[in-house]
Amino acid sequence: MLKTLLAATAMAAVAYAAVPAHAAKVSASCSGDNLAKTESTVETMADGPGKIVAQKEIAQAQNALLGGKMGMCAVHLNKAMHAGAAK
Repeated sequence: MLKTLLAATAMAAVAYAAVPAHAAKVSASCSGDNLAKTESTVETMADGPGKIVAQKEIAQAQNALLGGKMGMCAVHLNKAMHAGAAK
């Protein structure tokens, strides 16, 4: 029983240490600079469905950034960056 308790405590400590590192990475990827870079890249894309999807994702990323939802901002920004690749 003691070994199980120690193992659970060790796993919790590892998870607790990993969460702030992940949160810092997400908030660093969703910044005004990254949003501006992605927006300028989308502007150079050829008109088509991929560009429309990317523009919608950028708008959703901006709303999430303004609302303080950094995780959702990063998700939408990532989708915007990859929208041009999908045809």
